[in-house]
Amino acid sequence: MSDLMTGAQEATDTSVTKVSSNFAPSGQSGQRYLAAGRKMSMRLWSEEPPGEVKPESTRPYETIGFVIKGRAELYLGEQLVLLEAGDSYVVPKDAKHRYKILDTFTAVEATSPPAEIHGRDSAEEG
Repeated sequence: MSDLMTGAQEATDTSVTKVSSNFAPSGQSGQRYLAAGRKMSMRLWSEEPPGEVKPESTRPYETIGFVIKGRAELYLGEQLVLLEAGDSYVVPKDAKHRYKILDTFTAVEATSPPAEIHGRDSAEEG
């Protein structure tokens, strides 16, 4: 009996999704939503300007990021992490965090589950 007939396993998704960053939808805080699957998604923060420390927040998803250019301070609870070009980082699900961009900042992030599902634009960014 096949897996489809028994319902023992989910059907395999063999589709490929391509999203051009030039045409990707933007969020309220300037993030560009890139490719998204059922269990994770990507977004791009491009040319974010330096500024004040953003308000502390928590998110119901895990975030993994890679810094393309610039510098930022990431505060996770009581930890301070300096992020620079070439660094990768993790913000655990439900972790209290805030950040401050020091130099014009570009980073790509993956979230699991997808941030868009959790109404990222309806809450304060961070």
